[in-house]
Amino acid sequence: MTMRYELLVPKILEGAAVRFPKKEIVTRVGEGTHRYTYADMFARTTRLGNALRELGVGVGDRVGTFAWNNYRHLEAYFAPSIIGAAVHTINIRLAQDDMAYIINHAGDKALLIDPDLAPLIEAIADRLPNVQHYVIMGEPDEVTTTLPGAVSYETLLAAASPEYQPQYVDEYDTMGLCYTSATTGMPKAVAYSHRAVYLHSMAAAMTDMFELSERDKVMAVVPMFHANCWGLPFVTTLVGAGQVFPGVRPDPRIICELIEQEGVTLSGGVPTIWIGVLDYLNRSGVEYDLSSLKRLVSGGSAVPLAILQAYRDRLGVEIIHAYGMTEAAPLISVNRRRSWLDSMSPQEQLELCAKQGTVAPGVETKLVDENGEEAEWDGQQRGELWFRGPWIAGEYVDDERSDETFVDGWYHTGDIASIDPDGYIQIVDRVKDMVKSGGEWISSVDLESAIMAHPEVLEAAVIAVPHPQWQERPLACVVQRSESTAQLTKETILEFIEPNFARWWLPDDVVFIDEIPKTSVGKFDKKVLRERFESHV
Repeated sequence: MTMRYELLVPKILEGAAVRFPKKEIVTRVGEGTHRYTYADMFARTTRLGNALRELGVGVGDRVGTFAWNNYRHLEAYFAPSIIGAAVHTINIRLAQDDMAYIINHAGDKALLIDPDLAPLIEAIADRLPNVQHYVIMGEPDEVTTTLPGAVSYETLLAAASPEYQPQYVDEYDTMGLCYTSATTGMPKAVAYSHRAVYLHSMAAAMTDMFELSERDKVMAVVPMFHANCWGLPFVTTLVGAGQVFPGVRPDPRIICELIEQEGVTLSGGVPTIWIGVLDYLNRSGVEYDLSSLKRLVSGGSAVPLAILQAYRDRLGVEIIHAYGMTEAAPLISVNRRRSWLDSMSPQEQLELCAKQGTVAPGVETKLVDENGEEAEWDGQQRGELWFRGPWIAGEYVDDERSDETFVDGWYHTGDIASIDPDGYIQIVDRVKDMVKSGGEWISSVDLESAIMAHPEVLEAAVIAVPHPQWQERPLACVVQRSESTAQLTKETILEFIEPNFARWWLPDDVVFIDEIPKTSVGKFDKKVLRERFESHV
């Protein structure tokens, strides 16, 4: 028998300090950068763990973070697990009621807060009875807050012991907590075990997944409060890759500058990020040297085919579709082309890239139709995706809604998809976003992708609106490019997409709006659109 070896997150940190002590971690700070190494990070994270222990945080406690993507937030990803506690990354864009709910539901004993975000916590501080300590993640002169007893992060670290004293726990114990939005009701909590995060990181690094090594420089644009930042802080630390953090309020200009200046090889973000970067490059006319960039990982929603093609043809960059969710820590599948598909034509390869890929090793999949029967993997039949595996949640934390989602050991995603004979998943839609017209389903995702292929369209979202005869019909909400001189009309949009769809699939109407509303993590917020156009005729 092999020895028993607990898969614990602190061991990821320990390994980086021993094997990759000189590799650099860079954060944009104002117009400059902060730079240090994995050796430095290990020393500071050790001090943070000891400082939290001195504040009374111990095994099983939760430490909330309320911060941008930066090096201090990276330290906070690891420090609680050193002392047997768990990190709870809090979405900085939540409404006040939701924010207060998740902090109280998690039972956060301490909150680590970026200085410019402190006013958001001040507004709800009187509703947070469990929080005993507020730590402002900056220098002493940045503690300008009314939060009771607030202290400076750097002051705490300076006074803390430098001795590494890990409190090893069971690998199935909770090391992290994230909340996911619900269709109805308050957000739902997902707990991640040490084992889940460790195995997830090992899988994500594989060649047919993110293909990461020590030689890479990784920039996470996806917020660190969103689904473990897609696991990027953990997997990059595991393999010793360089890390680049865009800091406060990154925009397309900042993203392009950091890629050029730091030689970023891989970056990750939702499709609206990459749509925005491409739009910025077109509008600004600035030529950046982005030749270091090898892969862009995109998830959260489908990337339109036109965007995939634009990045391939203009920048020579492959956008890799990834698919996951908070309940899966979050990685489920990644789109990498199998060797037997290399003979595909460039157009066929592009169309393959539009799919969400094949599941990660260790993850099991079912495709279940509306009758509860398993659907064929023929690329045509559709069903709901079910998953199980070593890093997929088995329940929500203290939430009776678990029974609706986790059934007989399977996680029911609510995502409708097809799977082709090669195992490639094609997400058709969320159940709640499908349009049911005359008893037949219409995919809003397919319509959106087709509309956004129009050269004058920046963004498009398709929603269902009530119809007296057909129950529901699709309505297209379209944003025209700001630099466009052409006058888009309903007729030009419908004529453009008509060759691709049956007539009954075509939207009954097209409305032009200034901006598609976004969720707190940058996805199209169709709930807001449905409310806005619920009476549309």
